[in-house]
Amino acid sequence: MTCEPAPWREIEERLRPFVARRVAGPDVDDVLQDVYVRMQRGLANLRDDDSFTAWLFQIARSAIAEQGRARARHPIAEGEAADDAAPEADDDDREAARNLSGCVADFVARLPSPYREAVTLVELDGITVREAAEVAGISVSGMKSRVQRGRAQLRALFEECCAIAVDARNKVVDYAPHDRCGC
Repeated sequence: MTCEPAPWREIEERLRPFVARRVAGPDVDDVLQDVYVRMQRGLANLRDDDSFTAWLFQIARSAIAEQGRARARHPIAEGEAADDAAPEADDDDREAARNLSGCVADFVARLPSPYREAVTLVELDGITVREAAEVAGISVSGMKSRVQRGRAQLRALFEECCAIAVDARNKVVDYAPHDRCGC
């Protein structure tokens, strides 16, 4: 007989593949641990009419996003821990995305004021929407709207400048600048 309760095993069997599809190899266990901690903290607030499965996967999505933001804020220095890194996509696959990423700051600077600040805080500085709302002195829903509209305007700027090809996971695989684009 094992010490581990069956429900936890069942939860892990459902969560691990979900997380593994979205997170690099060694980070899967860290994200799962974060999900378990968040679950323990939030179980008391779960209402009977809430769907446990939907609640659980929302926690997982939140933990995955937080892990991605943390990785973006603290990237591994070149050469450091290269052995631990998961196999990356081919350099040819990422070259287009790297080239376009150089244009992001220029395009963000072109956004109108409230959207520029919202996108900068949430996407470039990597702070949460809640923290960005506090900084801007607006409601969380107001900040979410600004970020969403800012992203849409940013996408329109990119599409106006370049023809962008994406794969099934919506990752940039190629682009062709239009004549009027400075990319």
